[in-house]
Amino acid sequence: MNSDKRRKIYARLRELDPNPDTELHYDSPFELLVAVVLSAQATDISVNKATDKLYPVANTPVAILELGVEGLVPYIRTIGLYNSKAKNIIKTCKILIDTYDDEVPRTREELEGLPGVGRKTANVILNTAFGEPTIAVDTHIFRVSNRTGMATGKTPLAVEKRLTRLTPDEFKKNAHHWLLLHGRYVCKARKPLCGECKIVEWCEYRRKALP
Repeated sequence: MNSDKRRKIYARLRELDPNPDTELHYDSPFELLVAVVLSAQATDISVNKATDKLYPVANTPVAILELGVEGLVPYIRTIGLYNSKAKNIIKTCKILIDTYDDEVPRTREELEGLPGVGRKTANVILNTAFGEPTIAVDTHIFRVSNRTGMATGKTPLAVEKRLTRLTPDEFKKNAHHWLLLHGRYVCKARKPLCGECKIVEWCEYRRKALP
């Protein structure tokens, strides 16, 4: 895909949604961190249902650490891998208290040092909580980037690096949310809604399902 097409796609996505945001519910960087850790292999809807009950009771590292694994599990039991996630969240809370004065760190290296936090999660926190122009590549973004031709790659890291290099600076901060939401609601995995797609004229997908 050439740079002109890529720019037009981003411009259209910006026109449709000037200020995109995550669909996870959060009011602080810490709440977002917990929600993103919980969202691995789970839907945002299921995470929001859990955190909507958890956060009124405990929404700080100290409060969740006081719950402990046994106290946290009942709130997140409906989420996949809840036992391992609970253990990671409790360990993370202790690290945040002992090392970061209860604050979520603001560098990729420090974030990736937290249990249950990988590169994708770190990128989400840096972008959504702190406004950094990072692009987290999840399954939706990986699919959209490869399918449209915006940034092809065989691994999420390869796609991330290519997207970061090819995305114009003016679009970089919101690129993650635009591509994720486009993949979630329009460019779906099994049956992309090409007939409803607002960027279809620039998409290079060879099997477009047009009316």
